[in-house]
Amino acid sequence: MLSRRRFLQTGSVAAAATAVLPSLAEGAEGDKPVPPAIAKLKSLHDEATPISLEERRERQEKARKLMRENNLSAMLMTEGTSLTYFSGIRWWGGERLFAMVMTAKGETFYVCPGFEEGRAREQIAKSADGDNADVRIWQEDENPYERVAQGLSDRGIAGGAVGLEETVKFVFGDNLRKAASAATFASATPVTAGCRMMKSPHEIELMRLASKATLIAYEATYRSLKPGMTQQDAEDLIEAAHRKLGFEGGADVQVGEFSAFPHGSVTPQVIREGTIVLIDGGCKVEGYASDITRTFVLGKASDKMKQVFEIVYRAQSAALAAARPGGECGSVDVAARKVITDAGYGPDYKYFKHRVGHGMGMDGHEWPYLVRGNAVKMQPHMTFSDEPGIYIRGEFGIRLEDDMHITENGAELFTPQSPSLENPFGKGT
Repeated sequence: MLSRRRFLQTGSVAAAATAVLPSLAEGAEGDKPVPPAIAKLKSLHDEATPISLEERRERQEKARKLMRENNLSAMLMTEGTSLTYFSGIRWWGGERLFAMVMTAKGETFYVCPGFEEGRAREQIAKSADGDNADVRIWQEDENPYERVAQGLSDRGIAGGAVGLEETVKFVFGDNLRKAASAATFASATPVTAGCRMMKSPHEIELMRLASKATLIAYEATYRSLKPGMTQQDAEDLIEAAHRKLGFEGGADVQVGEFSAFPHGSVTPQVIREGTIVLIDGGCKVEGYASDITRTFVLGKASDKMKQVFEIVYRAQSAALAAARPGGECGSVDVAARKVITDAGYGPDYKYFKHRVGHGMGMDGHEWPYLVRGNAVKMQPHMTFSDEPGIYIRGEFGIRLEDDMHITENGAELFTPQSPSLENPFGKGT
């Protein structure tokens, strides 16, 4: 079973599987019947347009501009999201160094384990560098970091400043410093975040589609739930619904008192009538994530549950209203937290235990963050989650989460807000 958090942490593997999802979905549903609300779902897979080679070239040009502005001669990336973002290469390799080194002047080279050359060239050929890429091979008994140092030297930047992408392993960075002792090393985050924080219209449409698919999957699951089902039953239905829609996705499900743990409990749970159910998850569409939470009950909610839901709904609306170009990221958290605190669920993080949101894109969580004290100014085309919550330990928790993007004049949610606990998708049952 692929939980929401494990899924969002393994985006490269999930993205690589996208091409075979329709057949996987058919096989899964053929092995185990699904409820009618899920069985009737139609695939949205053909609505997703892959990122083009030209888009990746434009990203690299922007990265080189930012490198020059930040006095970096080169930027080094290893396996992970940034590598895929700039090149389209999806890599896994463990302790062996595979690196892409972009230079500010426009000359890129790669360092690759010898036995992985075929796999590397296959993907590099489809990147902006094509078949003429400079790929520097190292064998198992050789030092890969010397290949990086030589590549820098060959380009006349042996003594330059090299930006390391933030997820580069310490062991790689440490050995690079020893092998390329004339160079200086710095963070490449001003470059990677400077590119990835600002979404293109195409990226926003992919995220909008991911949110749409997840909300459809949630609704189909909601209409399939019955008292007595387990937490695992519900999670399996959410995955099956995403597969029917043509994407890999899932969610964590928390029931009753365990919904007061913002990221859940390991305790097995059973859904009961009149009990809070909180589902939190998403999917990826061409590598771009959704992250949505819905909270509801089967049957009748208590007055206290309804009251708390209304407060959280108003907090989510306040955050949306505060999200605008030129405003500080921290102001969005302040707006939502004030609603919750003024309603008696304070002070501070006592009941609303986390920030109101996080940046989103190819990673489920990325820069910038909607947290108090963050002075980063919001700009059009940034994307965030909007997810206030109230968590009453020993009773229940309620969180509402939709994804939004900053527009020229304010902010827009990709999905409609949930109107109530008893009718969470705003339609007749």
